[in-house]
Amino acid sequence: MPKKRDNITMVSHHFNWIIYQRDGVFYADGRNNTKPLGRYSLGVKTKEEIPERLYHLDEVLSSSRTNPVSLKAREPLVLEEGRRLYLEHQGRPRSMGGVKSSSFKRYRAVLDKFIPFCNSNAKIRNWDQVNTLVIEKYAGWLDKNGYAFRTQYFEINCLKQVINWIVENDLILKPAKINIKLSKAKGSDTYCWMPEEVQAMINLCESNKKLQWLGDVIGALASTGLRISELASLRWGDIDFENHRIQIKDESALAGIRKPKREIRTTKSSRSRSFPIHSNLRPILDRLKNFKAKDGLVFHGPLGGRLKPDTIRNILKRDVLDCLAGRFPSSDGAKGFKDGRLHSFRHFFCSACANNRVPEAMVMRWLGHQDSEMVRYYYHLHDNMARQFMSEVRLY
Repeated sequence: MPKKRDNITMVSHHFNWIIYQRDGVFYADGRNNTKPLGRYSLGVKTKEEIPERLYHLDEVLSSSRTNPVSLKAREPLVLEEGRRLYLEHQGRPRSMGGVKSSSFKRYRAVLDKFIPFCNSNAKIRNWDQVNTLVIEKYAGWLDKNGYAFRTQYFEINCLKQVINWIVENDLILKPAKINIKLSKAKGSDTYCWMPEEVQAMINLCESNKKLQWLGDVIGALASTGLRISELASLRWGDIDFENHRIQIKDESALAGIRKPKREIRTTKSSRSRSFPIHSNLRPILDRLKNFKAKDGLVFHGPLGGRLKPDTIRNILKRDVLDCLAGRFPSSDGAKGFKDGRLHSFRHFFCSACANNRVPEAMVMRWLGHQDSEMVRYYYHLHDNMARQFMSEVRLY
């Protein structure tokens, strides 16, 4: 972990400055003013020389805001420093607009991939050199190396956000406008289970005592559309048996508590939601209610511990999908039963709702979406329902 900088706050005649040292040279950071001023090299290596240089910089900026610092002292923002500043910005407290840890990791992964590309493939060292052509080259590199369309879309959008933030905060000398229009992928490439396939999986698990826990997980995912992370953190306190409802809680507001008694739960949308308990799920909950664990969680893994997504994925594939693959063969070149994964149960639930005329807005609320392409995909997919509705329309 890099050593934390020993910053100094100084108030000059016109502006406030944060003084820090990099590679032995002192810099002045004026971005904390009402109108951010950017960062400038003072060109000195001893603290005694700082006041004189800072006074000069402060006066120049005050007298000419349109042409700050005949600014030969200002240096280009190197890629690594820009990465650090942006991640520091995204990692600020949630109350100040910071992102969740899962999003933070995705942003970090993008930059950890992009910067080495710039250093080795494009011979670029600072953000002033990053322009539309560089981003296009990076997109081509992603495509050549087999990254999926959705991954390319996310990474290029992420880089545009980084560059916009750098420009807005006046961190580079010559802002370059990134003129790239991206086409968002339509539909979904996730396999959607069929009713007979889900039933076969549940039957297989119920016939094997060691897999009964997995049968409960499959039944719960298929009848709620929950993400596996949401199911793994579901607690008995989230279930209202009297009113037949389940609440999925987002506890982001508790993140500031120093020593929480348990893990803080968050949802992908950062919003809480609730939905009715399906009749297929109620028997599973009633049975598990008789074996409540001290941790308060509803579902547990094969050894009675907490559900781990990777463990479930591996056991599902090895002990269920591979065993039933011969019963549900896939067409050549097409995704089929053996390609399904845990998220396929979410698609199955959405598809079942579409096929049973549940209003689209209702399903979006149950799944926790404000705007969901996945939901619309399945509602548009079921043309047989559209034909049935059309046949019931009386014109004359």
